[in-house]
Amino acid sequence: MGLDPRVVKFFLNYLVGRRTQYFWNNFSSPIFNVDIGVGQGLALSSFLSAIYIAPFLHILENHLKILKISISILSFVDDRLLVAQSKSFSISNSLLFYSYNIISSLLSRFGLIVKHSKTKVFHFTTLYGSFNPPPLNLSFLGGPILYSKDT
Repeated sequence: MGLDPRVVKFFLNYLVGRRTQYFWNNFSSPIFNVDIGVGQGLALSSFLSAIYIAPFLHILENHLKILKISISILSFVDDRLLVAQSKSFSISNSLLFYSYNIISSLLSRFGLIVKHSKTKVFHFTTLYGSFNPPPLNLSFLGGPILYSKDT
């Protein structure tokens, strides 16, 4: 059973031939074509994004389970959140480092690129007083060195 040509035509029209323009302050960019990806804010965006990313998250979960890396993943439309829980900061740091490495590798196999500049790490502690955790160095994976955020 093949795809209904009407469905194919719908998605061709939905994904191709889109245009956009950016506005900020008193500036407006010229109109330009955006024939790649699913438009953010469009009715089907979250649905199509979920269909595309679900197999990746399933494969990632299996890799982490096999390697016994206990990371929780919360997934939103275009953002993912990794949660490492441990009584030891160095163990949490290691879990995040290994999972980030696996994620970067899998995403590149899916033809996707990690925007390292958008990567953030938050560490919450119940310790009182001054706490200055060491940075999470992802530079030799092609990522950033992530420093703790001053609060």
